[in-house]
Amino acid sequence: MATTFLTRIVSSLLLFAAVVPAAAQTFESAYTQLELDQCQRQAAIPDDPLESASWWCEGYAGIPVLVAAGDLRFLVSFGADAATEPAAGQTLQQFNRIGTTLEWRLRSNPAEGGSTPVATILRYYTESDTGGDGQVLVVTKLGGPGQVCHIGYVDALLNPQANVIARQLAEAGAAAFICGSHQPTYYGVAP
Repeated sequence: MATTFLTRIVSSLLLFAAVVPAAAQTFESAYTQLELDQCQRQAAIPDDPLESASWWCEGYAGIPVLVAAGDLRFLVSFGADAATEPAAGQTLQQFNRIGTTLEWRLRSNPAEGGSTPVATILRYYTESDTGGDGQVLVVTKLGGPGQVCHIGYVDALLNPQANVIARQLAEAGAAAFICGSHQPTYYGVAP
């Protein structure tokens, strides 16, 4: 279960980069719950062999959250145009389900007297063909049109400090990551 040399280098650089801007910017977390039975369920597609479903939920500061399920996998996207954002087509390869706590990473804006959400962190529970189920923290960038996408993954069982790694990735990676140009990858110890 060793990571590749390149992944270790990228992870180290990312963690280092997260420390440098921390002096200039302050981040905090806010939490909302994804209780699908309290969200607005969309009409089911008749005769759908994948048994797809989707829900619109309310996130931090009223930000719309789109949750979709099909083929035993979940997709989560954000914003008024969540259905057309890259995140609406991203999930993990393994069969999965999502956790109910959504962490929002917020960049403080003292001059404006508020905070701006820059990324989310959501725990996915994965199923394995070999028996060992997993947990992956999925970090999703929040940006303008076309810039809501997965920026990285942290294996929550292999990394004792998985939440710290995910927060650092959200803080350092959200601004630098360009959806469509960069590909999300695992950080920390990877499967």
